[in-house]
Amino acid sequence: MPSEEFNQAAAYLRSLRDSTTKEIDQEILELYGLYKQATVGDCNIAEPADAFGKQKHKAWGDNKGKSSADAEKEYISRVNKLKK
Repeated sequence: MPSEEFNQAAAYLRSLRDSTTKEIDQEILELYGLYKQATVGDCNIAEPADAFGKQKHKAWGDNKGKSSADAEKEYISRVNKLKK
């Protein structure tokens, strides 16, 4: 189960995402991949057909083999850097 600090980082990132344009930002994609790795583990779905879905799938797959705990720590650290 994700820590409270992780949940707070996720909430901050959602607020940041909602205040930006719909352009795909590499940092947001990388954080998405870490979030999915921390909450689900290795990517367990087929690659979607749409371009945005493919980018998200790749971002998640890039973290294959990383433990949920390590993904959570990295996610928190990177979101905290965005806050500064």
